[in-house]
Amino acid sequence: MKRVLLGFIIIHFAFKSEGQIVTNYLGDESYFYAQTKQINQFFRRFNAEEDLQGERLYKGDKYYRDLDLREKYLKMLFDMENPMIGGELKDEFISDVTDKSNPEYLDFYGGKWFAEVTASFDFKGKTETAVIFLELEHENLGMKWVINKVYFKPFADLFFTDSLVHKFIHPMSHELDFMNLIKVFQDKNDVEYYFDKDYRPDLKSIFLYEIKKGGLTFITIQNVRFHFFQIKNWYFEISEFNRSSKNSGWLISALTKIPEEQKDLLLKYIYYEK
Repeated sequence: MKRVLLGFIIIHFAFKSEGQIVTNYLGDESYFYAQTKQINQFFRRFNAEEDLQGERLYKGDKYYRDLDLREKYLKMLFDMENPMIGGELKDEFISDVTDKSNPEYLDFYGGKWFAEVTASFDFKGKTETAVIFLELEHENLGMKWVINKVYFKPFADLFFTDSLVHKFIHPMSHELDFMNLIKVFQDKNDVEYYFDKDYRPDLKSIFLYEIKKGGLTFITIQNVRFHFFQIKNWYFEISEFNRSSKNSGWLISALTKIPEEQKDLLLKYIYYEK
């Protein structure tokens, strides 16, 4: 159902297997394939704030944010079964974030990352899919997840269905006490075309209204993924893979290099905004 990446972003690098030998001081390569079971663990491994045995590393520890350790860890944080994010693209990303002159790290509290939850709801007797976007918000001295956007196709399909439609209320309508509003509200399929040019339907409010009125009933969670925009000129997505291989858990499932000035376009695409 969900689109994977923007049409203008083409990832065409071939996948390369990661069979290299880990240096002695880093220990056995198999440690790197341990499942990344939690989102917090993904952050720690990305930043090299966890050792090969899964123990936390803190400032002052010998290998805390060690660039060699990071490089090895990062290679294991990708979905190895996805040929679209291998090869030169992945190597360039790892090189950028481990650059000795300007390394980049993920910040759990730094914003520019959010969750996308796909869930099932009962709507008018049918099971429909909703996409719910959540972000972290400061609350006193802590943080909390909040719903900041919702996409629900049955609601989205009600608005602006025909890009060729042009409607207007005659500029002299005030002289007729706006009696022509009768026609506006009779034409319910196109009534939004009479609104101001900046109008955009607030699907989140409609969604909340239907929840409160009992028109929508939550059923279950289908899927969860996370979108990251923190790394300069890069975007990546992580998804959870439950499989028997060691390359499982929360892994990078999509990666693209994108200029900072184009990230807003990608955000709109992810949010289903026209």
